[in-house]
Amino acid sequence: MQTPPNVHDAEAIPEAARAALDELMRTGDLFRYTAPQDAPVALLETEFAALMGSTYALAVSSCSAALFLSLKALRLPAGARVLIPGFTFAAVPSSVVHAGCSPVLCEVNDNYRIDLADFAARLDQDIAAVIISHMRGHTSDMDAITALCDARGIPVIEDAAHSLGTTWAGRKIGTIGRIGCFSFQSYKMINAGEGGILITDDADLVARAVIMSGAYEHNWKKHGTSPALAEAFETWQNRLPLYNLRMSNLSAAVIRPQLPELARRVRDGLRNHDHVAERIGASPFIKVPAPLPAERRAPDSIQFNLIGMSDAETAAFANLAAERGVKVQVFGQSKDNARAFWNWKFIDDLPDLPKTRAMLMRACDVRLPVRLTRSELDVIADIILDAVHDAKGDLPAYGT
Repeated sequence: MQTPPNVHDAEAIPEAARAALDELMRTGDLFRYTAPQDAPVALLETEFAALMGSTYALAVSSCSAALFLSLKALRLPAGARVLIPGFTFAAVPSSVVHAGCSPVLCEVNDNYRIDLADFAARLDQDIAAVIISHMRGHTSDMDAITALCDARGIPVIEDAAHSLGTTWAGRKIGTIGRIGCFSFQSYKMINAGEGGILITDDADLVARAVIMSGAYEHNWKKHGTSPALAEAFETWQNRLPLYNLRMSNLSAAVIRPQLPELARRVRDGLRNHDHVAERIGASPFIKVPAPLPAERRAPDSIQFNLIGMSDAETAAFANLAAERGVKVQVFGQSKDNARAFWNWKFIDDLPDLPKTRAMLMRACDVRLPVRLTRSELDVIADIILDAVHDAKGDLPAYGT
């Protein structure tokens, strides 16, 4: 069998970033507010807002920081209840806790999307805001979610860390809620190692977020001069705490040359995902959930559920795949996994969420960087199929 590909490395950073980084090294101009205008971070915000079709963007240190600032900018009262899905990364409930709010978890179905009946029931339990995590790029029914929330006047924050480039009924994910938050961590579609950005069309909200991100004194003037922004900044000057969650010019210089690559990466990632999905979906013991009709995904990984397999067989499958060079993360069986809600011990009175728990015990995750070739994808698919076959013993024949 061909050697399995390295799935840990992302695409190389475009050469255009090197000149920008060399210039920053020459000048030492790493702080976003040193230059009077056109600092790399400021240019990134302008370019990202234009890319997404949003009015404002604020680049920060991480997507977690963007979520935290979004909650603080909404001016929620202390202890406010924030509804989140039971399948997300621990950073999401953590951001709620950091913002002085209380996370409330709802069920997620075996297609990795929010259980709308459970979501609607919990929405009437004194919920002040909602964070929708498009976990691993899987989009829940945003039409139904926004209708439910709009009817109650509840703001929606989109955690689009995994969904840059995804669309819902032609609308870009991250632009449907009141605020959209994105990640530039290494295992995302655009890679800066760390970093995040939030987008919104609300001038007053972004002004509060800008100041709290660390725009001390009058540095907020470098974020735009529209009358709406200027009025909002003047209103909130010195009235908000500073959390110093700024992005550096180094990160922005790495991110900006990757923005023109996004459309190609989305295309290649979707092609790769669908090829592997077709291959492994031929097994009677693997199910790859289909996208919702309105959803066009931008994947750089694949998730699938093991069907009709015991805990022991599931563990054997993951071990066999790893021995052959493909790391399969089973969310619910990986020790102390940060995506398994029962490990979020910092939340008081964790719910049981039986649907979500059952899904996580069989839900598998494999990285598929968009740079992989068809032959490399086939090696990964072959290893997954062989590992399932060997974990189950003698199986009925299935197509390859």
